[in-house]
Amino acid sequence: MATIKLFVSNSMRGAMGELIPQFERASGHQVSISYDPAKVMMERIARGETADLAILGGSSIEDLIRNGKVAAGSKRMIASCGVGVAVLAGASKPDIGSLEAFKQALLAARSVAWTQEGASGMYFTRLIERLGIAEPMKAKAVRRPGGLIGELVAARKAELAIQQIPELMAVPGIELVGPFPQEIQVTTVSVAGVFAGSSQPDAANKLLDFLTTPAAARVFKAKGMAPA
Repeated sequence: MATIKLFVSNSMRGAMGELIPQFERASGHQVSISYDPAKVMMERIARGETADLAILGGSSIEDLIRNGKVAAGSKRMIASCGVGVAVLAGASKPDIGSLEAFKQALLAARSVAWTQEGASGMYFTRLIERLGIAEPMKAKAVRRPGGLIGELVAARKAELAIQQIPELMAVPGIELVGPFPQEIQVTTVSVAGVFAGSSQPDAANKLLDFLTTPAAARVFKAKGMAPA
């Protein structure tokens, strides 16, 4: 029996919470998970932290392969997701079905929560600049570095939460309004890779095999992700 050390970006938290216990029961292996936004995880790895396996969004795994941190040839696509909006459970849901409706919903909200270092938060910061509403949005912003930003809505500290859809769906007490309008939607692909210095490469690859089964795909879909 091996213990697999796993680094994962926050968008996978909901799915991993269900899939990892299933894998542990089926394989006999244990999994030690650390969650962070991909940007923060990359900073940790650059400072010397390591694991057996990483599942991160965007180009992170390719960067780690170029830097010799992740084994070339171990890369696998796992799932993808978009960004959405959530409100407190039971609250009225604004219309975000078009770009103009989306802008008006943001401007009408008393407060809006998004992350400072998560991929969705950094994208949203650029987006409101592009839409010409950065100044009014800064006045109503409720922000923190990372984590599940929907928790601020659940705690009634913000009216709207902006984050990747699986992260919003992982928070009890809030409801998904829907995805961003298509013309401003951004899709993040979660990619896995085995660390070059892993002490448990075989077990790490067994976990990857498990995460790409049809049964795992059903869990990803239920948690707001599109399986690869």
